Amino acid sequence: MGIFVIVVVVVLAGAVLIYNSLVSLQNRVQNGWRQIDVQLKRRHDLIPNLIEAVKGAMEFERDTLERVMEARGRAVGAGTVHDVAAAETALSQSLGRLFAVMENYPALKANENVLKLQEELTTTENQLAFARQFYNDMVMQLNTREQVFPASIIATYFGFKPAEYFTAATEDQGTPRVDLSLPK
Repeated sequence: MGIFVIVVVVVLAGAVLIYNSLVSLQNRVQNGWRQIDVQLKRRHDLIPNLIEAVKGAMEFERDTLERVMEARGRAVGAGTVHDVAAAETALSQSLGRLFAVMENYPALKANENVLKLQEELTTTENQLAFARQFYNDMVMQLNTREQVFPASIIATYFGFKPAEYFTAATEDQGTPRVDLSLPK
């Protein structure tokens, strides 16, 4: 009888430890997502300021400016991890086009306000990359923990679900093609 009680206590203690570790990892995943969310908010807040700063000088580039703002609107309204990743990829692409077009305007390249906004966006992009990496690391830890025995039994019993990775859009996963040939 005494050994049976000890075995039951050990099994229950193990189950509690596993459950607590799953909850802890789940909270770390949620924290990682909130860190991405903070950086995305900062990014989304900087974009209208940048558009406003370049709007006057880029009068003939309305289409580019509108695409950036449309992409920003889609990114702000995205809900799931997959939707956010896709919308943010599109926003990054439209910002890249904007920065490329801005190179044609020497007055913008020398404008202190525009330079400061570009620097802030670059800093935010770097912080966002770190936040995404942290989030994906936590997702991997949680998903792995949920799938290994005996934690998989506890995870299934208590309804833990695998977390979704923050991934690049399918079109961004290939190797970029660079053409360095000189025009003829």
